[in-house]
Amino acid sequence: MPKPWPVEERTLEGDFRIFRLVRERARSPRTGAAHDFFVLETGDWVNVIPVTADGQVVMVRQYRHGVKRVTLEIPGGLVDDGEDPAAAAARELEEETGYRPERVIHLGSVDAQPALQNNRCHTYLALDAVRVADPAPDAGEDLRVVLVPLDEVPRRIAEGEITHAHVLAAFYWYELWKRRPGT
Repeated sequence: MPKPWPVEERTLEGDFRIFRLVRERARSPRTGAAHDFFVLETGDWVNVIPVTADGQVVMVRQYRHGVKRVTLEIPGGLVDDGEDPAAAAARELEEETGYRPERVIHLGSVDAQPALQNNRCHTYLALDAVRVADPAPDAGEDLRVVLVPLDEVPRRIAEGEITHAHVLAAFYWYELWKRRPGT
């Protein structure tokens, strides 16, 4: 069975507002050899699947600089220091879309990218979402709110319109939730 590698040295290589790059020298318990690893340290993230009473998913089309194109996603973002992830999910939903849910349910959490990052992505279902305000996105966000019938989501995933890995994981958590007794 693999064992954790003891970290012998940590060096902050850079602090970049939303993440820090750290170099860690760790020793293999199997071979005894030391290796350098680079870790992006960042806060946890939230994704939220907001569903209106009539079965519409409140989604956003937004420009993503990493892929240089507009994507179709669910609302989400970073959890602030000390903030409860469920509160962050409701906050991100209202900031990005102007919608507020009646109820927020935790669906599951995943390691965002365990080879390179130290954080987790928490997925929430926001039921009976209602528009209460205009969206108030951050200065670095350019997005448009889109309502998508819930039953169209699988087709949009299959056709490659929804491609963000954390959004796909969120809808997987949703499918598992639907199969639970009493939901």
